[in-house]
Amino acid sequence: MTHITNTFDNGKIKLKNRLVMPPMATAKAADDGKVSSEILDYYDEKSKGGYISLVIIEHSYISEEGKASLKQLSVADDSCKEGLKELADIIHKNGSKAVMQLNHAGSLSRSEVTLNTVGPSSVLNPRKLNDTVPRELSKKEIKEIVERFKNAAIRVKKAGFDGVEIHSAHGYLLNQFLSPLTNKRTDDYGNDIYGRIKLHLEVIKAVREAVGDFPVLIRIGASDYTEGGTSMEDLKVAAKSFEEAGIDMIDITGGMCGFILPDNKEQGYFSELSEAVKSVVNVPVILTGGITEAAAAEKLLIEGKADFIGVGRAILADSDWARNAIENI
Repeated sequence: MTHITNTFDNGKIKLKNRLVMPPMATAKAADDGKVSSEILDYYDEKSKGGYISLVIIEHSYISEEGKASLKQLSVADDSCKEGLKELADIIHKNGSKAVMQLNHAGSLSRSEVTLNTVGPSSVLNPRKLNDTVPRELSKKEIKEIVERFKNAAIRVKKAGFDGVEIHSAHGYLLNQFLSPLTNKRTDDYGNDIYGRIKLHLEVIKAVREAVGDFPVLIRIGASDYTEGGTSMEDLKVAAKSFEEAGIDMIDITGGMCGFILPDNKEQGYFSELSEAVKSVVNVPVILTGGITEAAAAEKLLIEGKADFIGVGRAILADSDWARNAIENI
């Protein structure tokens, strides 16, 4: 048996192999954020045959003010549940497990979507996907955001998914709190790494208490690859704290640099970060980042860089990638 085909069972979720389809925005949702026939067809095609053990659905907004872009999926209210159930059912029918990613865009929300751009501090987002300086969130608003994450997680569980993933990467709101580049607060939600992950821990606690043993993952923007950004020590403290708070799996990707590293073309270019996280936690770690060949995925698993391999753009380009990988490795 190859490492890729190793099964996994932690008592909460059982996975047939180590391949993950990471969340990738499609802009295929209906105008109101509901699941559309295009979304259903897309995930049906990608999960056909069940060769991908875990499909993590693209980032979905927990509230209207947290919406990132047009035609983004919504988990913001109960009217979404029927469509979400259809989506979970299609992926299950094909033999894969499905996790929904929950997100608040914060200062990465596009101006055509919201006029109420917010963030931890009034600092322009380094990803510069828009040029709007956000309004600093009040503590009352922060508590409301925690409640929104909790309610979205309950909705996803009721819709029949296998877990939720909290999004703190790629420059979105929780990542903005994590990064010293965007979090200039001087209250207990800022300053050192413990302040900058306070919101994360509150979200994890609220979600965990609301959904019980339901799997809860977190995607971490593990490094900003920018001077003054998150450090390796920050990452280790955050990962360990998230595990202690009840996270079941940690998904490693980029922070304010986004999901690519222009100067690094190696397959699994975030592997230094996933390896660092693995050294301090016991929960499984997912690694993504430019992995296009099954042999490269296998090598990363053998070397202990991660426990699961996320393959994004290769699966986006070729819906048979996972089948070919499993059959030919």
